Amino acid sequence: MTQEQWTAVDRYFTDLLVPPDPALDRALQTSATAGLPPHNVSPNQGKLLLLLAQIQRARSILEIGTLGGYSTIWLARALPSDGRLITLEANPKHAEIARTNIAHAGLSDIVDLRLGKALSTLPQIAAEGHGPFDLIFIDADKPSNPEYFAWALKLSRRGSLIIADNVVRNGAVIDANSNDPSVHGVRRFNELLASEPRVSATAIQTVGSKGYDGFAIAIVTADE
Repeated sequence: MTQEQWTAVDRYFTDLLVPPDPALDRALQTSATAGLPPHNVSPNQGKLLLLLAQIQRARSILEIGTLGGYSTIWLARALPSDGRLITLEANPKHAEIARTNIAHAGLSDIVDLRLGKALSTLPQIAAEGHGPFDLIFIDADKPSNPEYFAWALKLSRRGSLIIADNVVRNGAVIDANSNDPSVHGVRRFNELLASEPRVSATAIQTVGSKGYDGFAIAIVTADE
């Protein structure tokens, strides 16, 4: 199996199951033109996020890591008209592009984009009384994943869904001697998932247009 074949299979399923969408396509193009890193989820992964949020019947979503707003749009579209999504982005340029993309998708009334480092804005969100959230999506700097998971637990309730992207790291996650801070952050996050009695979790490996990676998914089974 090669990256070329993975991408072709991804394209096959995208063409069948994820029809072209002007707002989503524009978000990708705008982000690429602005020079944002190509770290957004793939179209198939975006559709998965939407389906999981719909299965969850989510009315409130917290996203840690906005980038250009591509995954934000997918998640926000799963919400009812009175739903709310708070998304956190540390980079001012990324936040500006994301706001434009979110507005073009007609979701500005549903999405609240907070600019600043997530570990600074998360306490503010808690202090403002937001939460518990029905779904929390973690897709930001991987060294901070353990701290993000701790905050996700604080801002969740029994039945909340916590999803974390990029937990396989092209297979490097199994290397306990890695010098990569992102690998260390993901490994510590996975260990916390395994030891936390308040969640039931699993992790799935994926291949596709974004390469070899995977995601973790957990449901909160008990209140704090």
